[in-house]
Amino acid sequence: MMFVSTFQLRIFPDSVILPAGLRRSPLHGENQSPEPSSVAGPGGRLGGAVGSGRAGGPGAGREPPEPPRAAPPRGRAEGGRAGAAAGQAAAMLLRLAPEFELRRDVVPWLVERGCAAALDTSENSSAPYVVNIERNGKIIYTWKGNQRNTHIGLYDLQTKQNEHLYMFEKNLHIISCSINNERTLLAVSFCQYTEEERASQLLQSVSKYLTLLIEIHPINNVRVLKAVDSCVRVQFLYPVEGRSASRESRLLLVSEDKYIEQFDIHVVAEEENTVVIQKSGQLPRAKVVDDLVWAQWDMMEQRLFYIVPKESKSTLRCVQFYPEESFNSILESHLDIAVNDTQLKLVNFGYDYCQDQGVASKSLNLQVFTSKAGGLCVCCSLVSDIPHEIIYSIYFLHKGYNKTFTVSLERTESHQLKEVAFMNLGYYVAAYLPGQFLHLLNIQHPDMLCYSLFLTGEDARIGTLQNCSIQSPWVSTVLDCNAGSLYNVSISDSALLQFLQKSKLDCERLAALHCALLYFQHTEVLERQIIQWISENLSTCHSFDPIQEFIIASLYCRMCPETQNLDKLLPYTSLHDWIGVVPGVICATDIISLPVLEFQNSKGFWEKLNANLESVKYAEPHLHYHSNVLRREWRSLSEESEERRTSAYLRNIFENAKKVLSHLDTWDSETRLVPLFEEEDYQQQLLMGLMVAQLKDHLMRHLQYVGKKKIDQIVLDYVANLLNLVHRIMKEVWRRYQLHSCIFCFDERGSAGEFAVFHIMSRILEAANGMCMPLPPGFHTLHLGLGVRCLPLHTLLHYIDNGILQLTETCVRKLLKDLDDTEQNEKLKFSILMRLPECSRPIPERLSIPVEFLPLNYLTNMLAEIENQGVHPYEKQDHVNARFVEETALKHTMTLLGLKYS
Repeated sequence: MMFVSTFQLRIFPDSVILPAGLRRSPLHGENQSPEPSSVAGPGGRLGGAVGSGRAGGPGAGREPPEPPRAAPPRGRAEGGRAGAAAGQAAAMLLRLAPEFELRRDVVPWLVERGCAAALDTSENSSAPYVVNIERNGKIIYTWKGNQRNTHIGLYDLQTKQNEHLYMFEKNLHIISCSINNERTLLAVSFCQYTEEERASQLLQSVSKYLTLLIEIHPINNVRVLKAVDSCVRVQFLYPVEGRSASRESRLLLVSEDKYIEQFDIHVVAEEENTVVIQKSGQLPRAKVVDDLVWAQWDMMEQRLFYIVPKESKSTLRCVQFYPEESFNSILESHLDIAVNDTQLKLVNFGYDYCQDQGVASKSLNLQVFTSKAGGLCVCCSLVSDIPHEIIYSIYFLHKGYNKTFTVSLERTESHQLKEVAFMNLGYYVAAYLPGQFLHLLNIQHPDMLCYSLFLTGEDARIGTLQNCSIQSPWVSTVLDCNAGSLYNVSISDSALLQFLQKSKLDCERLAALHCALLYFQHTEVLERQIIQWISENLSTCHSFDPIQEFIIASLYCRMCPETQNLDKLLPYTSLHDWIGVVPGVICATDIISLPVLEFQNSKGFWEKLNANLESVKYAEPHLHYHSNVLRREWRSLSEESEERRTSAYLRNIFENAKKVLSHLDTWDSETRLVPLFEEEDYQQQLLMGLMVAQLKDHLMRHLQYVGKKKIDQIVLDYVANLLNLVHRIMKEVWRRYQLHSCIFCFDERGSAGEFAVFHIMSRILEAANGMCMPLPPGFHTLHLGLGVRCLPLHTLLHYIDNGILQLTETCVRKLLKDLDDTEQNEKLKFSILMRLPECSRPIPERLSIPVEFLPLNYLTNMLAEIENQGVHPYEKQDHVNARFVEETALKHTMTLLGLKYS
């Protein structure tokens, strides 16, 4: 038996006679010589690539259309650029950047090749549509020619060029198509006729569906893999990137009869670079899975997720395919999803829109998404008994719980309701219902709803996407199967900032702020805009402190990429829990069993997923570093007796602080815009050193494999970045209110800008006290100086008495030196002197630490002078201690000032 065509064929025992309509014919305008070399285009491929100048069609040599400007990488800030063209697009939170469009990238090429029938959309089957997207960015599509021939083409996302692959001399409905990595083999599955044609032509003995394996380097032999009455999908496996060309290909065949098998195909190269299948007999095959009801293909990681029914529940499993031709089941998880008697649903096994449309209403709307951080989510749309109510569940398998969301819709007709579409955005999973809502669910931190964005109305719009035809082939990519358009999807930072600025609810502010800090890579422009928003909304956020959230989330974002599993040990939020509600959506949380993993020496995603599961087993919240540990140590150190505070211990603490401050010696030229880091601060250095010691002990318990040297560096970077962030806030507000570099001039009152900065500094101090975090040296001096300039005396003293303002030697010395002897100033100086605290702090021997809060230097010099003159006012005093010295110094000071001491 032979396959009849216009060129010579090899005969295989398992070949069958194909209908005449399936014979391949040359395209219009091609040389119709029977020689393979004249039939095939350059390199043995029919038609050649656009722009090669050697293809036979009339469109040969035409330059490809100018590709659109690529979307910026994930997290790249837009810089808040505003313009007339930004208007409406900036309002949409999710930004679509077209990567491929049939109308733009394919149709003009077809028209130039004389395929005008491709423009005829009056009959749905005539229009071109996308069939598959391969791992290497090759898009396979099909269209009908002028004689109703069926063509298969390929578009390369990298080169932006089209290529004709194959043609059938019959009007066929292509169901599935895949090309191997070497582009030598093409697998095609199609429907030979409709049910009406079968009845009218009495073709009961002919199979409805045919699956072929075609040699296309050059076009040569054809094998029939399946001739059945059930639909079949095909998908070639792809090796890891960078691997050299292989003589072996593996093909997955997915049957509507609920099984998947793998074919092993060996090819050899013959004369004139002809590549043919090596064996003439049956191709080796292996059964991958049986009795499945749902399957999803992960093309980027070469993984197969599938569900098999088990009693009243379902079992999710995953098969990992490896480059060395092996595969094994690596994951199993039990889901509380009823899937019995459900029609087989396939996800990312090609994109036959017409076929999928008929299956969608009967099958399970479910998708599996993974993230680089080891997140594994199962998204499922559920059926509700209540009209105008949408229910969907997200199984956060890497966290061990499931969240079910219920949304009540308004202003909608029953016939307009469609299923929720799910998209993978990497850090978020999006649940989208056009015209109703957009729910961005945080994958990495899903425990609190306030870190997920729920949008309605105009904020929820995503261009013209219709959810009934949306697929998410890989992360941050969406395919509109109906329109044949592939988009890069990302969150617009400008739209997010607009949403943050107009938000009135704390849950919206928290979600937007968290997204801005952790989703985007930090840029100076974006950071400045966030700080500006924080400075304007310090009094409007009631359930959280925006300064605390900014500092903690920014530190988490900067530090965690450095070391694996560090994200499980550092805090990502200042909140311990969230008891609020998100308007518009109701959430119910259920604990589920953790997935079971079976792998050995696996790296990448599986290793990170396993680490996430282990952290859940060991009570993840307790792994995060918490300031309570530092606070307890601080109090303990303050309450210990002087004998127990050894100089060696304190020396080590201050040495830690010295290392932290040395990290901050390479600041830019604008650093001195704010007068910080210009004095030594015992209190803040002690807190810095304690934080270094405590954080180092915490990390050493859980990251022993990292090494002490690396942990030391992580800890120093963490504390230094903390001080850097406080300085960053100060620098931005200093620049915004146009303050001078030195404001320690007390002969005039402060401006409105200085008062605003004083208020922000007070909130920074409050945030620091709440988290027990150190502040840059000189912060309290600067704060007190602004307070003296901006506050009336009674308010100033009230702030000092309540610990909001702290007296520092630098500021007090300057006050007593610069203020004249007016009655108001003398009252201020006396009030300050009366509030100097006792010196109860231990001073370790041989440590050059400035003594704060003791009588000022000139008072000490005065006492020394009195002693040298032989005047000893304390000769009869039995106990000469620091208290007595302070009282004596104060008495002499008041006498000097002409004040009465009582």
